[in-house]
Amino acid sequence: SILYSTVVNVSGDYLLVNKFHMGLKGAAIATLCAQLAGTIAMIGPARRKLLAKGSSLGLLPRWVTGGAPDAINSKTFLKFAAPVLTLIIGKISAFGFMTNAAAGLPGQPATLAAHQIALSLFFFASPFLEVISQIAQSFLPTFQVLPKPQKGKTVDKKEWNRASDRFVLRLESVGILVGALIAAAVGSIVAFFPGIVTKDLAVQATAKPLAYCLAAGAFLTAPVAVSEGTLIARGQLKYLAGVYVASTALLPPVLRRIRAGGGPVSQVWVCFAAFQLFRSLFFAGRLLMKRGDGDGGETE
Repeated sequence: SILYSTVVNVSGDYLLVNKFHMGLKGAAIATLCAQLAGTIAMIGPARRKLLAKGSSLGLLPRWVTGGAPDAINSKTFLKFAAPVLTLIIGKISAFGFMTNAAAGLPGQPATLAAHQIALSLFFFASPFLEVISQIAQSFLPTFQVLPKPQKGKTVDKKEWNRASDRFVLRLESVGILVGALIAAAVGSIVAFFPGIVTKDLAVQATAKPLAYCLAAGAFLTAPVAVSEGTLIARGQLKYLAGVYVASTALLPPVLRRIRAGGGPVSQVWVCFAAFQLFRSLFFAGRLLMKRGDGDGGETE
């Protein structure tokens, strides 16, 4: 699923944004297609693993379907899906608010075009960062349940939790490294090679000041992605949703002030970097508070 979604997203961004010059619309279409590809890839394995034969996902009584009890039903699915939907809405809203602020700044249309270039580069780079979050969501659940005793020896719960923390630390290290490389790449394109993404000299000049704040936002997205994936895997969904609601609520007033002040579009991206830093600190703080306090304690 991760492979399919990443390939579709990167290929779609390259074709729609660079070849067909569809800008933000192309990046959004590529992201949508990537999510659909990843979802389709998971449907078969998920049905075989979680649903009994003849299952209706709990929407119909078992005496109607004649099936065995499901490992998951509509209630448990919605309990997970509602906070995750809040995360997605929070992300989409943030980019929408940023674009709205950029559209109201002076120097149009170069200002909005420069913003869309930065946004497209960020969306192009995002799959390389989000994949680490998906790795955390894929492998960390194995640490939520203690393994069966081997040769009469039981597994110490504290040591099992420490192993989970070590795995998260390795993911964070990889995330920081990948984030630094991605930040350097997207920042360099805007600062030194803007001709790759636009031939308009006015847009190039407007986009260049965005290099540092775009790089900062991309870099901070890496620890955010790792921490977010870890908290999802550990079932900290309400906390995640709360941070997204709080940060998304704080973003519009700041962006409105930037728009009213008529400053450069780089201020919008400084605001985005601060938005990512806010989430990164709160997510990392939650992980530190819960360090060594794994939720898994049941035996398979």
